[in-house]
Amino acid sequence: MEKKIIINIGRQFGGGGRGVAYELGRKLDIPVYDREIISESAKDSGFGAEFFKERDEKRGIFSFAGIFTSGFGDTENYMSDRGIFKLQSQTIEKIAQQGSAVIVGRCADYILRDNENTLNIFLTSPLEVRAERIASRQGMSIEEAMAKAQEKDKKRAEYYNYYTFSDWGVASTYDLCIDSSILGIEGTADFIIDFAEKSGKLR
Repeated sequence: MEKKIIINIGRQFGGGGRGVAYELGRKLDIPVYDREIISESAKDSGFGAEFFKERDEKRGIFSFAGIFTSGFGDTENYMSDRGIFKLQSQTIEKIAQQGSAVIVGRCADYILRDNENTLNIFLTSPLEVRAERIASRQGMSIEEAMAKAQEKDKKRAEYYNYYTFSDWGVASTYDLCIDSSILGIEGTADFIIDFAEKSGKLR
C-alpha cells in the first residue's frame, strides 16, 4: 500500500465493529486502535489507563483523585468531559500523523475531518442479530442483550452528537454505511477495502 489511509469505524454496539476493524488491519497490514486509544491516551497524559477506561465515550464531570498525583494531599481533583475529549483527540491526531490506521469510534471521523484520505464507515446490524452476538459473548439472555445494546447506543449517540454537531448513525454523516450481518465480518472488511480502492483512497 503506497498511500496513507485512515479508516474510521463508527458502530452500533454488537454490530461487529471491532471484528471488522481487526480484519481490516490484518488484510491491509496496518495498526488498529480501539481500546488501544485508552492506553495511548493514558501514556500521553500521565493519567492511569483505568481513568480513561471508566470514562470511555461518556459525558460528565469526573473525579480523578488518587489516579493522578497532584501534590495537594487529599484535595479532590476533577476533569470535565471536554478535558478528557481533548486528551483523546490529541492521541487520535498523533496516531493519524504516524501513518495508516484503523480507528474505532471515539469521534475519530470528526476529529480527523480536516485530514486528507480518511474513510468514514458506520457499521450496523438488526437489533435481533446484535442481541444474539452480545448474549452469546457475555452470557446473558436475549432480552438483557437487547436492553444493553439500546443503552450503549444511546450513550454513544449522546457522546458523538454532543462533540461533533452531527448525527451518530445517520448515513449523511459517513462515506459508507454497512449492515455487517449481510456479508459477515470478513466479507464486510473485503467490501470496505474494495470501496476504498474504487474511491481512490487506497492504492
